[in-house]
Amino acid sequence: MTDVAVQWAGINWAGNYEYGARELHRPASVAELQELVARTPRLRALGSRHSFTAIPDSAELVSLEELTGTDVDVAADRRTVTVDAGLRYGELVTALHREGLALHNLASLPHISVAGAVATATHGSGVGNRNLAAAVAGLELVTSDGELLRAARGDADFPGLVVGLGALGVVTRVTLDVEPAFQVQQRVFEGLPWSTLAERFDDVVSAGYGVSLFTLFGDDALDMVWVKARTDAAEGPVGELFGAREADGERHPIPGIDPAPTTGQLGAPGLWSDRLPHFRMGFTPSNGDEIQSEFLFPRRHAVAAIEALRGLSGRIRPLLQTCEIRTIAADDLWMSTAYEQDSVALHFTWRQDQAAVQELLVHLEAALEPFGPRPHWGKLFLADAAALAPRYPRHADFLALAERLDPRGAFRNDWFERYVAGSR
Repeated sequence: MTDVAVQWAGINWAGNYEYGARELHRPASVAELQELVARTPRLRALGSRHSFTAIPDSAELVSLEELTGTDVDVAADRRTVTVDAGLRYGELVTALHREGLALHNLASLPHISVAGAVATATHGSGVGNRNLAAAVAGLELVTSDGELLRAARGDADFPGLVVGLGALGVVTRVTLDVEPAFQVQQRVFEGLPWSTLAERFDDVVSAGYGVSLFTLFGDDALDMVWVKARTDAAEGPVGELFGAREADGERHPIPGIDPAPTTGQLGAPGLWSDRLPHFRMGFTPSNGDEIQSEFLFPRRHAVAAIEALRGLSGRIRPLLQTCEIRTIAADDLWMSTAYEQDSVALHFTWRQDQAAVQELLVHLEAALEPFGPRPHWGKLFLADAAALAPRYPRHADFLALAERLDPRGAFRNDWFERYVAGSR
């Protein structure tokens, strides 16, 4: 059977980006995918459409939905599992439950695909937790000549392959580190004074296995601190957190929004997968009507960077739905936003006014410039390749790897040229 393209017009999950591609392929086997890639001049894989930019766009797109099953292959030592790359995390955790296994962390929403999250260095939270891509122990991808490449941790190019930005090939299978399943308690605290955060930042973000701070940049205090504590570790804070009081009910990260889509709070223990994300499968995550930006930089700069943004609060507030502050541990993946640096992320959920957000980003990125910010690859930012390349010590090696695996440029697109390669 030969893959046949269907006419297609699509937008991303948030509705702020319309894909330029008008053909979407749905191969039913890896062999079909290999043949498709080898004969198509320009092609990119389309995941769950949770990116806010043109990163997955191309002349033609390919979906892995027909290649994606929900089973996991568990290694004999039960330390890794191998899954289809198009699987969404919400589907993956269901399969892991049956095996009594867990991932080390999850992103704030489980609706995203494994391949898409890995390719963009998407992350969860925790001073000791690396991003989701760091759990990759092996992968399989189709390169632009149609060959199937398999690589594993320890191979020379492996750290460059994992966060591939869609530019190295179409990833079909991924092997992930796992551990025995665990339970987590989640509590929300309100009204942490800014002065306390400045004095005790490391203590605050270390208060649980994963900690997220939410703010609308009010004058005196942050709005909320979400603390996720493993039940098999030291107990997390109860009742009070450095002057912030525990919430008397469940909360949504965006103040005033119905908390029904959020994961369980109020200290009730639950499976890792039911507490580490902020949102549950089966609901529209976050607000849905939004644009997102995120910037990561060395954790040692956290307080200074937050203060720089507080100086822009008058500009930020009219467009802001919420800002989340969280930590990510360093990794060794070449194009990871946490490459070789323990990081802090400032994540912005904006109102859906693209022109106004882009105008604001001029000032926001200038304020963060002294701290060497690395923007999340799947979210809205302005800095181009000339600005970003010096922030990635292995940038030149990554471009060389892309040239070697894709000499005809089948997976390159305008986004890649502008923000990574720097040739346009």
